[in-house]
Amino acid sequence: MARNISDAVRELCLSFPESEEQQSHGMANFRVRGKASATYAINHHGDGRVVLWLQVQTGAQALYTEMEPESYFVPPYVGPRGWLGVKLNTGLGWDSIALRVGEAYEKVAPSELTRAIAGTITIPTEVVDLSAEEIDPLMQPRAQKVLKQLAEICAELPETSVARQFGNPVFKAGKKSFVCIHRYDQRLCLQVWVGIDQQGFLTMGDRYTIPPYVGHNGWIDLDIEEEINWQEVRELVLNSYRHFALKRMLKQLA
Repeated sequence: MARNISDAVRELCLSFPESEEQQSHGMANFRVRGKASATYAINHHGDGRVVLWLQVQTGAQALYTEMEPESYFVPPYVGPRGWLGVKLNTGLGWDSIALRVGEAYEKVAPSELTRAIAGTITIPTEVVDLSAEEIDPLMQPRAQKVLKQLAEICAELPETSVARQFGNPVFKAGKKSFVCIHRYDQRLCLQVWVGIDQQGFLTMGDRYTIPPYVGHNGWIDLDIEEEINWQEVRELVLNSYRHFALKRMLKQLA
């Protein structure tokens, strides 16, 4: 029976003694006795890639990336510490991927566990690529419909534009972002600025949460996974726009 890339990655990474999976920053992180050996990243910051970040021995990163740059790369964050990035949907054989995963495990696992490895696991059946919607959930039809309607609302405001920031669609007032659409814990969210004072009031309900990284600056997330009150969205968008817009833009709005 064919499996997709995500199934194959988990089968490989969890095949070694005492391996376990944890979530870290929205990515699957594979550990053995508290030490990370691999991270599975899908569309990280909108790069469109399906990859593994792996622990490797000293010098292996340079070796692989120079010999096969089409399959290996220096990953963000952990790359300066010698980790290796492995592209999973560009034709690299799963036997090679399995070898790299085994090397990553052996790099961090204690010797009593590495001695217990029976052999390199093989993936005996076909591995199918992830769909475009699985790689980027914002490509799903409902998310695209939401984005289209939100774009129409923002286009009514002076000097707005659409861009991408950390892989997510954002709407800008001049040069400053005032609205973002993203997924958090597999749920579609609208992110806007409301101010610190309003955060406490809004989060009394279960639809609003204070997001990481930007929450301390007055931003908030509205869960729109199941339903949307577009009048509510309009008011939030306008309030956020007014906060970031320049004086000349506010005059045009008036």
